Amino acid sequence: MSSAVVLALVIPLAFASGINVYATVAVIGLAAHAGLIALPAQFSAFAHEWVIAAAIVLYAIEFVADKVPWVDSAWDALHTIIRPAGGALVALLAAGGAPADIQIIAALLGGSVALTSHLAKAGTRVIVNASPEPFSNWGLSISEDAMVPAGLWLAFAHPLVFLCLLALFCLAAVLLARAALRGLRLLLRLLAGT
Repeated sequence: MSSAVVLALVIPLAFASGINVYATVAVIGLAAHAGLIALPAQFSAFAHEWVIAAAIVLYAIEFVADKVPWVDSAWDALHTIIRPAGGALVALLAAGGAPADIQIIAALLGGSVALTSHLAKAGTRVIVNASPEPFSNWGLSISEDAMVPAGLWLAFAHPLVFLCLLALFCLAAVLLARAALRGLRLLLRLLAGT
């Protein structure tokens, strides 16, 4: 498997894992099990019924936790380790047939991409939780739930479009992080009374 093919698999799978690792595993497994996508041999475990069932159960728990303000932030805090580790594992599986150096690079890249998308998700959630109504939280959660299968489909069907949208997402995440830091500084100044 060429390095380009490995990266083409690693980036979208790791990105989706950072948003929701359980949905990512479930979608990949279900799509492969149904014959909608042909996965490389190293992904054959994703199509196993027990893997799909476990991923769906964990996704269902996350689906509920993700709809409750502040519970979702606590869930995201817990998943600050789980999602990047899942992204690294999925990336390592994607690079399974590659030389050892490519596998290591893929795992590092996968963990980093998953951590980036996770931090963007978690940071956005903290900001949205500050609003007094629950509807923005629910809307954001449902859009994240839809983003995983839609993003994976786009990555497999139109990888260049996916990469362009990913670049825009990363830019938006950086801008959002800057705005959040400015807001946090302002809040701290207000609390300090200066």
